[in-house]
Amino acid sequence: MSVAPVIAETGAPKTGLTARLRLAFPTWRVAVLGALFWAGTMAASASINLLIDGWQTGANIADVAVVFAIGAAIAFPLSYAMASLLAAGRGWETRLAAAFLCFTVGTVGITSALYALDYRQYYSQSHSHAFSVTWMFQFAFTTAGALIQFAATGVRLYFPVGFVALAAVSVWFARRAR
Repeated sequence: MSVAPVIAETGAPKTGLTARLRLAFPTWRVAVLGALFWAGTMAASASINLLIDGWQTGANIADVAVVFAIGAAIAFPLSYAMASLLAAGRGWETRLAAAFLCFTVGTVGITSALYALDYRQYYSQSHSHAFSVTWMFQFAFTTAGALIQFAATGVRLYFPVGFVALAAVSVWFARRAR
């Protein structure tokens, strides 16, 4: 994908938001291969940590690994695009910092949102009828509780494997010619 502005029929360069977004998103190849790598690495990070912690049930470890893998797979192309937008036309250090920030926030944010959806699904059996005032409070506080629980117990599963992968992906991103 070229970094040159898209030329309209009039011959004038298009430099609007649409053109910038189009240039920010990764190619299909980078998106798919990156998402597969990122998902596998984050799932491995969670699995290794749970095995070290002595979890005895392989099925539960697999369930957690799947949540981390899906979150990472969704996060990769979105984080790549956000880092591209933040670092467009800037130096290596800025691209490195943008990648580090965007891949961290994107991966943790999307994985915690998936965790919150699963958490909400589990507790929804005891909630009020949908879209009532009581249900809205239950939905908001159940989701907030899930996000807090993920921040307290889930983020640690990214260390140390996920952190090393984050550093590697950030350097890879910063070195790419965009």
